Amino acid sequence: MTKIAVIGIGQSMRGDDAAGIEAVRQWSEKYPETAVRPEIQIEADELPGLGLLDTLHEVDAAVLVDAVQSAAKPGTIHRLDEGELAAFISDSKSAHGWGVAETIRMGRQLDEVNSAIRIIGIEIEQVEIGAGLSKSVRDAMPAICEIIEEELSILLR
Repeated sequence: MTKIAVIGIGQSMRGDDAAGIEAVRQWSEKYPETAVRPEIQIEADELPGLGLLDTLHEVDAAVLVDAVQSAAKPGTIHRLDEGELAAFISDSKSAHGWGVAETIRMGRQLDEVNSAIRIIGIEIEQVEIGAGLSKSVRDAMPAICEIIEEELSILLR
C-alpha cells in the first residue's frame, strides 16, 4: 500500500505563516473520506527540519502545504516542484535557518528522501506574531483544500 503524507507547514502564531497548517486542517474536515484513508498520514510541522526528513523518509509520496512569499498577490496559490520552492522566501524556518527547500535538498543528497513530493504554496500578506490569517489567505482556503484533494487523487491512482 502506498503511504502518503499530507503536511501542513508553518508557525501557528505568526499570521499567514500558519496558512499551511490551517489549510491541511480545513482539508481534513472538508474531505474526511480521503483524510481517514489508511494510506494517508496527516501532519503539522511548525519547524521543518529533521522531523520533516523523518516523515518524508517513511512515506512514498507527500503533499506539502506551506506559506511562500514572492511578488504575487496575497492569497495566490502556487503548485511548485522542489526546484521552484527554493526561489520563494519562506518564514517557516527553524531556529537553525533550515526551511523546507533546504531540508528536502539535504534529504535527497543523503538519500534519505526518495518520496514523490508535491508542494502547494500559499502567497502570504503578513507574518505578525499573534495575528491570525489575513483576509486574502482566509479567502483562498476553499481553493487550497480542493487543490490538496486533487493532488491526493493523482497520488492515490
